[in-house]
Amino acid sequence: GIINRYSPILYLIEYKKTGKDGTGTQIQLNDKFASAPEVMDYISAEKKRMSPEDQKLMTVSIKADQETKMGVITDVKQALRQAKALKISYSATEKGK
Repeated sequence: GIINRYSPILYLIEYKKTGKDGTGTQIQLNDKFASAPEVMDYISAEKKRMSPEDQKLMTVSIKADQETKMGVITDVKQALRQAKALKISYSATEKGK
């Protein structure tokens, strides 16, 4: 299917950093980083800017790093469900790409 121009894109990026935090997954909403609970507010705000027709067509695209933990994807899916964003497209990138 074709993703319309109003479809938000969520990037789930596995990142590695030094220090006590070690590794983890960073959620990126277009151009800013966020936590899983912030996804719901972001998607709700995006939907409010759309016409009712576009809201029905909206598909959220989740682009996840291959190393992304399934728990993070589940958290994001729960936030999307709470925002009533039920059409989701998934894609993954190989490690190091």
